[in-house]
Amino acid sequence: MSHTLDQLKKNILAEVIEVLPDKLTPILTDMGLFPGKKIKVLFKAPLGDPIAVDIEGYTLSLRLQEAALIKVKPC
Repeated sequence: MSHTLDQLKKNILAEVIEVLPDKLTPILTDMGLFPGKKIKVLFKAPLGDPIAVDIEGYTLSLRLQEAALIKVKPC
């Protein structure tokens, strides 16, 4: 079962399976968000936006609209 990163609960390890086509896709892939990468949500802001994610050892902050472009499956 796949979800998008904005739907993933905190501290659940997941694998990126696809980055949906968008004008931000090249930027997201340059930041290391591409199929096969392990990812985990570390923190969600009090109002839910932005979120902080761990991508195999480094932390990245994303807006929910950006996170919605990343399809993941729990590991």
